[in-house]
Formats: sequence, structure tokens, C-alpha cells
Amino acid sequence: MSKQLLIVEDDPEITSALMRGLALHGYEAEAENRAGRALARLERGRFSCAIVDVMLGTDSGLSLVREARERGLTLPILMLSALSDVEDRAAGLEAGADDYVVKPFSFDELVARLRVQEARADHRQVAAATLCPRERVLRRGGDAVTLTEREYALLALLIEHGGMAQPRHAIFDALWAAEGSASENVVDVYIGYLRRKLAEGDFGFEIKTIRSKGFCLDGVAPRLKTP
Repeated sequence: MSKQLLIVEDDPEITSALMRGLALHGYEAEAENRAGRALARLERGRFSCAIVDVMLGTDSGLSLVREARERGLTLPILMLSALSDVEDRAAGLEAGADDYVVKPFSFDELVARLRVQEARADHRQVAAATLCPRERVLRRGGDAVTLTEREYALLALLIEHGGMAQPRHAIFDALWAAEGSASENVVDVYIGYLRRKLAEGDFGFEIKTIRSKGFCLDGVAPRLKTP
């Protein structure tokens, strides 16, 4: 069975070459050259992965990937670019890309990198952690940690918002403001507490800091266990 893949690229020759090559490796690829239309198509959930060029004419592939992650899309995304500096690759990964491939590239390498990311995504989908509200226990496989009430409330808030970054002030207002806590720094303190507990096992996700935007879950969010 072929896999559905969206190519977001504004160069017709590169698009055509990618579609032909990916078809030989079992992918059914479609193409889009504008960021807004690409995002709308990705949100419909038809695609298992995407390849996005950094520069899309007047559009930005970086902005597209960042917006996709903020909207909670978790499919594997590889970025393509002729920009090869460390800063450029870092920008792509910080935007939310799973990998960054520099042009010109080896097609075999591109497919290999794509398959690695698909395998990771498949593993995450079948191995999500569970969070028990009553016991406040986070569990995945043989790993488990017990959370305090405030740690649980913080994690539940991040789960509720999926992959969308939550500003420090919004978290503070939701969890601490009513108690008269004096500083938003308490949010950083409890983010630190949660990160240390997550480091005690492999729970399939981490808490990521998004510069100037706040905090979000990176990976597969835990499922809330029903009584």
C-alpha cells in the first residue's frame, strides 16, 4: 500500500523529480507550492509525512512548519534547502522539522531519512504514555512516575493544548494567579520539576521551550486514563 506524502516546493523541476523518485519507493506524492494551501491540506489528515522547502517564493517554509506544529500536527516533516550553514539547519529544526536535508542531495539518503522519521512516528503512535488523574501517575511501558497535584495540573494543561505553545503568563494565570503567587518564575520552577521526573524514564515526549512563545509538549502527548 502506498503512503501519502505532500511535497511543498515552488520549483517545478525539483517537484517533478521528487514525485517520480518517491513513486519508485512506494510513495503516492502530491504537490503544493504555497504555504497557506499546504497547511490546509495537511490539516485534513490525509498525509503520513511531508517534505517542505525552506524558501517558497514569497512564502516561508519555516513559518509553515512552525504553524503546523502550533496547530498540533505531528506527522514527520523533512525540510529541503540550499542553505547549509549550521544556523540555517538549526532554524529548521527549531521550527519543528524532524530533519533537514541540504540541496543537492542524494535521493537514497532522502528516502532513508524519511523512513527513519516514519518509523519513529509509528513507534510513538503505538506507545503513548497514560496519565491517571486519580493517582496522578504517568506511565509508559515499565516506566512510571507519581506527580504532585501542581505538577499534574501543569502537565494536564499542556496536554489540553496539544502542540501549541503556552505562554508563561497564561500558565501562571491558570494555575497560580488566584492564589496570590508573586512571580511568574514559579512556572519555570515547576517546568523544571516535571522535566526531572520525565528524565526518570522514557515517556515518549518532552517539554519544549519555544523562544518568545512559551512551553509545549514535543512528541506524543499522554492519554488521560478514564476511570
